[in-house]
Amino acid sequence: MTHMLIILQNMKMVPVPEKAYGTFFEGDCYIILHSKRTSRGTAVDLHYWIGKDSTQDEQGAAAMYVTQLDTALRGNPVQHREVQGHESETFQSYFRNGIIYKKGGVASGFKHVETNMYNIKRLLHVKGKKHVTATEVALSWDSFNKGDVFLLDLGKVLIQWNGPNCNIAEKSRGLALARSIRDSERGGRAQIGIIDNEKDSPDLLKIMKMVLGERRGELRDAIPDTKADELQKANVRLYHVYEKDNDLVVQEIATRPLTQDLLQHEDCYILDQGGYKIYVWRGKASNQEEKKAAFTRAVVSSANNVTCGICCFKKWVMHRVCMLLCIHWVLAFILLVHAAKVEQVKFDTTQLHARPELAAEQRMVDDASGDIEVWRIEDLQMQPVNPKTYGQFYGGDCYLVLYTYLRSGRPHYVLYMWQGRHASVDEITACALNAIELDKKYGDEAVQVRVTMGKEPAHFLAIFKGKLIIYEGGTSRAQKSTLEPAIRLFQVRGTSEMNTKATEVPARASSLNSNDVFLLATNQVCYLWCGKGCSGDEREMAKMVADIVSRRDKHTILEGQEPAEFWEALGGKAPYASEKRFQEQITHYQPRLFECSNQTGRFIMTEVVGFCQEDLDEDDVMLLDTWEEIFLWIGKASNTYERNEAIASAKEYLKTHPAGRDLATPIILVKQGCEPLNFTGWFNAWDPYKWSVSSQNLLGIKGNPGGASVVNGPGIAHEEASLPGCTQIPATRWHLSPRWCSPGPFCSGLPLIVPSLSCIFYKHHCSTYSQAVSSSGE
Repeated sequence: MTHMLIILQNMKMVPVPEKAYGTFFEGDCYIILHSKRTSRGTAVDLHYWIGKDSTQDEQGAAAMYVTQLDTALRGNPVQHREVQGHESETFQSYFRNGIIYKKGGVASGFKHVETNMYNIKRLLHVKGKKHVTATEVALSWDSFNKGDVFLLDLGKVLIQWNGPNCNIAEKSRGLALARSIRDSERGGRAQIGIIDNEKDSPDLLKIMKMVLGERRGELRDAIPDTKADELQKANVRLYHVYEKDNDLVVQEIATRPLTQDLLQHEDCYILDQGGYKIYVWRGKASNQEEKKAAFTRAVVSSANNVTCGICCFKKWVMHRVCMLLCIHWVLAFILLVHAAKVEQVKFDTTQLHARPELAAEQRMVDDASGDIEVWRIEDLQMQPVNPKTYGQFYGGDCYLVLYTYLRSGRPHYVLYMWQGRHASVDEITACALNAIELDKKYGDEAVQVRVTMGKEPAHFLAIFKGKLIIYEGGTSRAQKSTLEPAIRLFQVRGTSEMNTKATEVPARASSLNSNDVFLLATNQVCYLWCGKGCSGDEREMAKMVADIVSRRDKHTILEGQEPAEFWEALGGKAPYASEKRFQEQITHYQPRLFECSNQTGRFIMTEVVGFCQEDLDEDDVMLLDTWEEIFLWIGKASNTYERNEAIASAKEYLKTHPAGRDLATPIILVKQGCEPLNFTGWFNAWDPYKWSVSSQNLLGIKGNPGGASVVNGPGIAHEEASLPGCTQIPATRWHLSPRWCSPGPFCSGLPLIVPSLSCIFYKHHCSTYSQAVSSSGE
């Protein structure tokens, strides 16, 4: 993955030094060329960034150069128009340490501020938790507020002032930005001081007062971040741009859900995402006038909303928008030799732990060899189910299934909440409440999975070893209110114990399908009807299921050789599905991670593009959308409202998704520190020990009795460090030995299980650590 940053100076493109990446002057325009290798080739994104003080001439020149670059690259790049302060998530993801806005610019008549000198004096206002921006503001206490982080940059010294209402994530991102400035602009020669509590940091506060003067009056309240919520993003409209009788026409053709067949390669289309963002799709056979008109219309539409971004591309099927935003982009593949089957791909379950990405791809927690317990909700309480009937679920009931497995010698739990299609609202509610109580019994460590009847995930099928049977209605209770039907028909799909499920369907001929095996259970006999497209493995699995659903004699019959009694039991012959089955799938769907928030009183999500484990903050509820499943990751420090509303938020996300998502998509609740493999596999280089030692304490942000900390430059192994005019705080590098320590500011009596971790600690903070500075510099 590479990107190039170009600034426009005197209407010419000038490369920006790599060490200055992430710094933007408000009076300039920039072009960013980003390329990334994927499984389908190289994906190229072309952004042009408009500073708030840039001139119209510069903005026009930027657009012209982007067009020229796009032509040189044969139209393959996706073009993005970015506006200062309202950059897209994709743009912000390129600058992990944050974006800095600086005053000045060539066209505005100002000179760029030199940042490689030590006689600097500036104040940066830092905002954001996931995507950080730092804006240069006036050197005055009037610029401060209670809810944000501010960096006072004095050249050789950087002082990070944390507002009293800041959370851990904001403080951590602020420190990352301060370190980035130190390393990239000062060559690692500056020192960083942190004020987390003014009363405990008199020396650092004294320096700030020398620069800013005495503070008068109270600090302003926090300024809330402005974000577009998911309801706004769901309001999509599609416009068709085409030529008719030598005139260009722009016509609205659809809202949502949108489908692939609405698009024609001869024309252009504009997709307006509720004023949040505008997408322009240029058909490969469209003419230049149509392309120009489409982009012009997009620019005019965005003029009414300065926060609106524009994205322009031509290869829709290759772009993430077709899967991530709103399009049902379904490709049909017809197998020409036999009746088409969705191939059941066999995989080695022993590889799940070694390759977590395989666990994520296959939606498998483990190899399904753990233990299970099943309860049925009866009279709003949990009633144990007879183990002999494990795997049999009735549509009139709700069930709790607890799966226990070992990982690294420690038990882990998955709690499935199966909801029957005909269960009452009270039973569904009771199922959720009982799941909470059962989770508490196991230390709040269970991964909770909501399963809607007919939408059972792969791991749920696997734990019942090929004996999962779904009855359409009725109940498994001893006191049944209705009689079981004399004739039942089951559709059996699966090739092994890991993926087989039998589902009851209406007992009539029209329910049959030539691609599958069906079981017809009557009072006299049980027929195994084998469609022409079924495989030998499917027939063998159907025989195992037949022994469960019926004790009658089993008769195997092939499609086209049915006896008269078979059709009579189904009420007579009727047409049924005999065509080749189409394989429908979302092509190369990229998972999406969102930060969930209720700070404005409504459900709001902020997408994290190019996410990694570092983006999972303890005070957040995060939503991971893998299309077939929705994961809700619950941070330990997330607020009560967000935790309680997590499931409702996920349902709201599915409901308002522009693609018209299936509301029965499984929702999986994951607790911080208890992540299963099918979750961690979506993250590159997952660290299972990340939360074993408090990252906040390691940063010196939380639990620091002195309220201030000093972070030295890179490569310092063992030396004293101090701020000018401050009491010296000697720092040394320590090696954490894997033993128990006594409770203290950095240790709460827990075992230190990361033996190779090297960090900077402070001698006076925790004397129980053993110093072990090796000759190699650790």
